[in-house]
Amino acid sequence: MKRPGDTLNKPKKPRRNATKKRAVGEHADEAGGRFYYKGNRHKQLRAFVSVVKLGTLTRAAEALYLSQPTISLQLQALERELGMSLLERRRRRINLTDAGEALYELARPLVEGWDTLDRDFQAKVKGLQAGRLTIAAGTSTIQYLLPELVRSYRERFPAVQLQLANVTGKDGLALLRADEADFAVGSMLEVPNDIAWAPVHHYDPMLIMPPDHPLAAKEKITLEDISPYGLILPPQRLSTYRLVDLVFQQQQVPYHVAIEVGGWDVIKEYVAMGMGISIVTGICITAADHGRLAVRNMKQFFPQRSYGVVMRKGKFLNAEARAFIDLIRPGLLTHRDYDEPGHSGR
Repeated sequence: MKRPGDTLNKPKKPRRNATKKRAVGEHADEAGGRFYYKGNRHKQLRAFVSVVKLGTLTRAAEALYLSQPTISLQLQALERELGMSLLERRRRRINLTDAGEALYELARPLVEGWDTLDRDFQAKVKGLQAGRLTIAAGTSTIQYLLPELVRSYRERFPAVQLQLANVTGKDGLALLRADEADFAVGSMLEVPNDIAWAPVHHYDPMLIMPPDHPLAAKEKITLEDISPYGLILPPQRLSTYRLVDLVFQQQQVPYHVAIEVGGWDVIKEYVAMGMGISIVTGICITAADHGRLAVRNMKQFFPQRSYGVVMRKGKFLNAEARAFIDLIRPGLLTHRDYDEPGHSGR
């Protein structure tokens, strides 16, 4: 016999369209003002900042471990919710609109600071007691320019793990663009659009030779004087070689390379042994070198080389990086150019 309360205990039948409606609602319902990813502004802004930094949807998707359609949907949702266009596609490159520029300036420090929030908080309240700093630099910079800076930094912040990545040229830029280095220290001849360059130290070009070399008797030496003698230069891929070649070509003075070898110390040793002469940057000339080499300033013919801080435009520097740059020169990166976005030069 059926009791009145039995109907209350019957399980309710699931509504046939509930799952379907929920799925549709999660994606888009423009009539109701709901958009895909609405309510997760952090993901939208993260996708937006990544696209601006890396230049394409594909690279942003790879960096965030998402699909390209997902990145596209996040950007569309962000533009719809803000009610204005943020990006323009031109010849495979994505450019910012005026509204996009304004949003990027606001969103970048929020997005990039999120991952380091805990560490920066600890640094703020306790000082730099932990953390990691990666600096990209070439051999000459690591050997001649950075030692005293590294010593001072280690004395002040002994708990910070410091990594000096010994790379030059394109390899160093690749580390910056992949966020595998916080910044670089070195010299640049050409500055890509997405890179900020803050020169600090300036060094004259120097001709070095054995003390008994025929040119050592002359105080003023011209390119024509150098022409008959074999030069010892770094590899062609390095900027010093390219600069020497450019100057001789422009002045239409012939020259020849006797030995091509890497490392300023090796070059100085070979010159001291009488194997040739060389044109080097003043950064590598020490007091001891003046006792075994004849040195002449060649700034009349070759430009100075500047060494300083290299970083990706729009890069959010953590506390560890800012502390090191302040040792190089306090307030070095306060100029607005270093905070502006730049299109990838890759």
